[in-house]
Amino acid sequence: MKKVLILLIALSVLGCKKYVVLFEQPTNMQLNNLKLEVYLDKKKVQDINLKATNEMPTYQTAELSISDEGKHVLEVKAKDTTFSFDIKYPEEKYIMVTAHLKSNGKLNIGIIKQPYKFRYH
Repeated sequence: MKKVLILLIALSVLGCKKYVVLFEQPTNMQLNNLKLEVYLDKKKVQDINLKATNEMPTYQTAELSISDEGKHVLEVKAKDTTFSFDIKYPEEKYIMVTAHLKSNGKLNIGIIKQPYKFRYH
């Protein structure tokens, strides 16, 4: 019985497909406490509150579960604007989301997608 339980746990962990998303915490104090609503395939999965820092940017990690491989839509809503990105699993499993203000004062959300983990110091 113990072996069956261990096998079920191992299969559930290995069979789970996830996007690993890093949300960069900005260095611009105007973006402090900015709320980002994160949607994956039109379903709200998480709220992120950005915490600005005067130092190097820090990152908040989120794991977004999916049921199948292939093309998905990641949406990030901030204030009254929605930013939409097409992403592929597993080719773009690791994603970094960055918010910044343009010179005209408008908010922009950008992403970087790659198949391997990000390295930052």
